[in-house]
This record gives sequence, structure tokens and C-alpha cells, in this order.
Amino acid sequence: MQSVGEIMTTQLITVTKETSVRELANLFTTHRVGSVPVVDDGGNLLGIVTETDLIGQDKSLHIPTVISLFDWVIYLESDKKFEKELKKVTGRSVGDIFTDEVVTVAPGDPVSRAADIMTEQRVNAVPVVEGKKLVGIISRIDMIRTMNS
Repeated sequence: MQSVGEIMTTQLITVTKETSVRELANLFTTHRVGSVPVVDDGGNLLGIVTETDLIGQDKSLHIPTVISLFDWVIYLESDKKFEKELKKVTGRSVGDIFTDEVVTVAPGDPVSRAADIMTEQRVNAVPVVEGKKLVGIISRIDMIRTMNS
């Protein structure tokens, strides 16, 4: 069985939290990728940003339902969820729209582990890390290429 390290992409396109949304859109169109790892200055993985995160800026903003009872305002939905959604819709940088909870794999993991993550999480790519350091990314197309070998 092949390992992730044998087929992962190592020539990485990455962004930082400070990268503008406009720069991100340019990266997606220029490099024809659907997701980009977000890293700090040391190359440590902070999260991932996807086309879906970027497109989410154009979606309708759902205002939470509230009940006014005397002088109180009671949210029927999470006000934290609304704040997070508002931040994404109005975001100007990757730091405003990226996902920081990312499932990763290690170079020594079997490719089947990455495939399981992709199907269960419904993602197209999984970052490959050694410790916290980003060393590659494995995508569906990387796996499909191995079928031709």
C-alpha cells in the first residue's frame, strides 16, 4: 500500500492570515486549486481556506430570530454562530474566512487514511504535516493519478 508521502504534492501554494481575499481569489484562479493551506511565518499549519469559504462571502446573511420579553432580548439561535457568519461575510482577509479545525495526515500514513478523511469530511484535499509543520497536501487528483500508474 502506498503512503501519503509517496503521492502528496510538495510544491505548495500557501497563504497567511493576512493575505487579502482578493489575493486569495487570484491564487484560486491562477493555480486552479480549490483549497489552500493557511500557515504562520514558520510554516506551521493554522488551517485551510477553500473556494467554498470565499464563495460564502456572497451568501445571504441569516439574522438570528429573537424574542423580546420585557427589557430582555432572547436569541432563539446562537448569537456566536451569527457573529462568526457575519465575520466571514464581511471578511477582508484569509484570517476572517478560513477554517482552523482541520484534519491532517502524516507522510507515513496510508493513502487509504486520506481517502477516508476526504469521503467522511467531504473535502477535496488534506494537509500533510510533520508535527505542526506543513510538508505537503494530498488531493483527490493525487490519488486518481496513481490509478494510471
